Order: sequence, then C-alpha cells, then structure tokens
Amino acid sequence: MLLIKGAEIYAPEYLGKQDVLIAGGKIERIGENLPKYEGCAVIDGNGKIVTPGIIDRHVHITGGGGEGSFHTQAPPVELGKLIEGGVTTVVGVLGTDGISRSVENLVAKVKSLKEEGISAYCTCGAYGYPSPTITGSIDKDIMFIDEILGLKLAVSDHRAPNVSVDELIRLASDVRTAGMLSGKAGFICMHMGDDKKCLQPVFEALERTSIPIKTFQPTHVGRNANLQADAFKFAKMGGTIDITCGEFEKKTNSVATSLRAAKEENVPFEKITLSSDGQGSWSNYDSEGKLTEMGVSKVDTVYRQIVHQVKNEGMKLEEAICLGTSNVAKALELYPKKGAVREGSDADVLIMNADLSLNAVIANGAVMMKDGVLCKKGTYEK
Repeated sequence: MLLIKGAEIYAPEYLGKQDVLIAGGKIERIGENLPKYEGCAVIDGNGKIVTPGIIDRHVHITGGGGEGSFHTQAPPVELGKLIEGGVTTVVGVLGTDGISRSVENLVAKVKSLKEEGISAYCTCGAYGYPSPTITGSIDKDIMFIDEILGLKLAVSDHRAPNVSVDELIRLASDVRTAGMLSGKAGFICMHMGDDKKCLQPVFEALERTSIPIKTFQPTHVGRNANLQADAFKFAKMGGTIDITCGEFEKKTNSVATSLRAAKEENVPFEKITLSSDGQGSWSNYDSEGKLTEMGVSKVDTVYRQIVHQVKNEGMKLEEAICLGTSNVAKALELYPKKGAVREGSDADVLIMNADLSLNAVIANGAVMMKDGVLCKKGTYEK
C-alpha cells in the first residue's frame, strides 16, 4: 500500500488538499487525514500536486519513420522515456511503414511495456489499405486481441492509400461493430495529411450513414489552417480531434495557437486531445515532394505542452491536464478506469512540484519515479 499525504488533488477537477490511499494497483480512498496502515509506504505531498497520469494515444512504440530509406527508421520507445514524460498509459500505432513493421511486432511491444509496468494498447492497421492485421481481418483483431482498440488509417495525405468514401464507410462499419461486440471503443485513428480534401471524406461518410461520429478520430489536425477549420467543425458536431505536440521546440507555439483558436471559436474542449506522435518521424518536403528534413519526436511533449499552457497561456491546470488525461480516456472509452484520480480508478498518478516539474510517477500502483529520479527502467535500459 501507498499513502500520499496532503497534496493538492486535480482529479482532473480540483478537489483541494487531500490524502490518496493506493492499494492493489487501484486508488482505494481519497480523503482528509486518512490513517496510515501497517506496512504502508508514505509520500509527503505537502506543497505538491497530484494529477492523473498522461495517456499518450499516438506513439510509434516500435519506431516510426523510414521515409528517407532504411537508415531513417526510428528506434523503438524506451520505458524510461515514457515515465520521464509522465506517461502511464500508451497507445501504440504503426505509420507509413506497414511493410517492414508489423502488427505482430506492435502487439509484442505492447505486451513488453505492460510487463515492465505501464498500461499499453495499440491499433491494427497502418497508413495503407488493405490494413495489416494479425488474424486476417480488422474486426477479428479488435474483437479477439485484448490490446487492440481500433484501426489506424491515413487520410488526405500524399502517403495515404486514397480509399474511397465507400471503402471508408465499410471500414468504419467493421470497426464500429467489432468495438461493440468486444466492449471497446472501436475507432479509426485517422492520420490526417495536408491534402486539400481535409475531412471531407469523413463528413460525406457521416452524411450517408448512421455510423456514430465517435468512430472517426482524426489526429494531426493542427497541421494547416484548412484542416484545422474542418476539425473544429467536426468537434462541434460531437467528434474527438487530436492535436499533435510533435517536435516540441518547433510546435509549442503552434499547438498553443490552435488551442487558443479553439477556445475563441467555442470548440468544446472536452472533445480535444493531445498526443506526442512519439518515436515517429517529423519530416518536411519541397515543392516536388522530395524529403528535405527529418527528425524523431519525443514522448514527453504532451506533459511539456500542458505545463506550457498553464505557465505561458494562462490556462487553468484542471483544464490543461484534461487534454492528456480524462479527454483521452473518454475518447478511448477507458474512463474512469484511466484518466481520473478517483476511488476505484487505476492508480496511475503524477506528483508535481509547485512549479509543475515532475516529482513522481506512479503506474498501476507502482512507484516508477520518485524525487525526479527513475525507479524503473526498461529491461535493456542502462
């Protein structure tokens, strides 16, 4: 058992100064002056802040990239880097390369991260179509493989398979039904590119069918003004949109600008999530489509963006933290198991210092970081 004493609790709603008792990997009790049971470890939370752990819904856990040939393939994610970014739950995805990388490899990495102590899920599919799977069908992957929550697909991108609206409808129908049958979200994680079509294929699919809007979950929606405008329209219709933090030093202000614009246009903030695109490559191309620049995104950028929003944009912590916790959990239909500090939730907790620097990370009740120092690393991390 573990008792956090006297911290300011953001659940993510502000609960004031309370104690948090953790037992059996769950949050057992929240209250004032909770007793210390025999054998219970205690963390002094005085002057500190407790929030839910970050849920990063878009990480290339087996490595992304490769668009500049084999030597540009990014390496797999390391557990320690996730913990340092406050990530206690991760969703792994494939990207452009669904050829040398496989869904089998992705699920294996998910299982390894779970064995190392954090919660992990993934999607089947990649950019291409037909979508790569393990069982030979998307719906069977979602229904029978516990870790698979949905499907990845590229839309409106020069690397996309350019599926027709009819094909998009069929995919959405399969994903939706498999999700219903397996008690999962059953969604399409849509990598959005810079094509001028933006979200028009999705709007047409929604117009022509009764498939719920929650089935379509576009990411990278802040990459250009036209796509962002479509995304804001989509969110006002009830859909969830995901903004990529990506290469933090270059995108900090652009993400903040997108969030500011969303607020000005009355986009419901509960329908916005942040993700890192971690271990994926960021790339720039010239007018002829030739690769000019490439790098690898880090996995700490959701946390860093949340801190930036509070410190530099004047956003309240209880609003900013939702973008990487409760909003994500609700979109993935994992709430309140994930994304909340409440009795009965998984004990995925961040402890921040007063300046919002990360002091401790607790995942599934286990202390992974304490006093800013990693307590747990991946099997082969030094």
